[in-house]
Amino acid sequence: MITGVVNDRLEAVVKVPVGASTGQVLEIEAVVDTGFNGLLTLPPTVVADMGLSESGVTKLILANGTEEFCSTHDATVIWDGHLRFIRVDATGPVPLLGMELLEGHNLNIDVHPGGQVRINSAQAA
Repeated sequence: MITGVVNDRLEAVVKVPVGASTGQVLEIEAVVDTGFNGLLTLPPTVVADMGLSESGVTKLILANGTEEFCSTHDATVIWDGHLRFIRVDATGPVPLLGMELLEGHNLNIDVHPGGQVRINSAQAA
């Protein structure tokens, strides 16, 4: 199970260990974004600091309907106790955890400041 907390802005936040090919691992606090159908976004400064390898460019459609192009990078995450190789989008000021990473899991949020965030494998439910 992955756990987190609801912050004062009523955002569900979880910590995700993100690794680079260099072996560096950072524990990133990411906001769960059910409107984002990708895996994970990281601010470009974090991507650069970690030295993540660029793997391409992708087009994002933002919540306000505008299109943005951003670089994609190879990374690893420890997700639900398992090492996963993923693509990270370098964009925005706040790390976002998207629905593609949540696929196959149940998300439960007690929506109030300090509330619990729980992500369980759907197979375990």
